[in-house]
Amino acid sequence: MANILVVDDEIGIRELLSEILGDEGHVVHLAENAAQARQFRQTDAPDLVLLDIWMPDTDGVTLLKEWASLGALTMPVIMMSGHATIDTAVEATRIGAIDFLEKPIALQKLLRAVQKGLERGVGVLRHALSSKAALSTFPLDASSATEGSNGNLASGAGAGSDHPSGTLLRSEMPLDLPLREARDAFERAYFEYHLSQENGSMTRVAEKTGLERTHLYRKLKQLGIELNKAGRK
Repeated sequence: MANILVVDDEIGIRELLSEILGDEGHVVHLAENAAQARQFRQTDAPDLVLLDIWMPDTDGVTLLKEWASLGALTMPVIMMSGHATIDTAVEATRIGAIDFLEKPIALQKLLRAVQKGLERGVGVLRHALSSKAALSTFPLDASSATEGSNGNLASGAGAGSDHPSGTLLRSEMPLDLPLREARDAFERAYFEYHLSQENGSMTRVAEKTGLERTHLYRKLKQLGIELNKAGRK
């Protein structure tokens, strides 16, 4: 079972894809425009995104570029369109989309693309970790991250330390975990790093990560990161 975000301005397409993917056991989230997709991505990281190219406010390629520039393209994205040119499909692939589906979408082609996308999810995360958006090391407070004998990350309180004494090397990220757990570990290290760099200032961390403060608080709570009272500025 996977969490899949469907972004399409046509209600019929959204409902059809939701029904098909729901029948396959997936949890489907729907967005009718780029604004709703942005909001969802700020608070959650889906396992896969089905993204329409032609939408009235912001087109799918522009949204894809935005996610890529913000380092938020940590999930596989499959583009969809009934009118896209080959150049548009190539551009989307160059930016980071893993596949392109032409409307009307055949059932078996959809299911194959989704399955392939989910299988490649760990590869997308690995690419994000090795890109310029990911730092070569993630300084953490020693009390907030410990490494067990199996190399998996265990997190607790202590984010926001002025003098981090432990480091989690990129090569030590637990990529052998299921995609969602590995992504949570990466995001936990990412936010703990920024909290440490900004001495726990939520205002500056929100600016650095591109999240609104309310969404940032929600994300930190979701990841189990506790804040020092002095850091809630």
